[in-house]
Amino acid sequence: RSSKVSRDTLYEAVREVLHGNQRKRRKFLETVELQISLKNYDPQKDKRFSGTVRLKSTPRPKFSVCLLGDQQHCDEAKAVDIPHMDIEALKKLNKNKKLVKKLAKKYDAFLASESLIKQIPRILGPGLNKAGKFPSLLTHNENLVAKVDEVKSTIKFQMKKV
Repeated sequence: RSSKVSRDTLYEAVREVLHGNQRKRRKFLETVELQISLKNYDPQKDKRFSGTVRLKSTPRPKFSVCLLGDQQHCDEAKAVDIPHMDIEALKKLNKNKKLVKKLAKKYDAFLASESLIKQIPRILGPGLNKAGKFPSLLTHNENLVAKVDEVKSTIKFQMKKV
């Protein structure tokens, strides 16, 4: 028998976990998993869902983001010390699966300029997509640093059949 958990109860449980973390420091980063079972939900009939949630804090400060940018974006990234690659650097990878895989492994997420984002599958092949790291769009009227922070504080969720 399952019952509904109130928002307060959930928040209290999360507070308790965080408080426990403060009391007993560990030498590694602990992961917290939240499992929710859905009532009256038929995964056969209903589509599986996934999405993203923007958190107030940055859960992974070491989360690395690389910009695949046009000249203006690369100059901005250079000025604030954000890893970046221009179209020439991407072409040098020459669709080499190993190199693209290595690039995907090196960074946790990617941003791409509007002018580049459509060309990425053609230049790099399906490597970034396969790794689940297809770049997010960065337009010229967005602040680069703010966008990087947004990517760092956004988590993905998906429904899995258990």
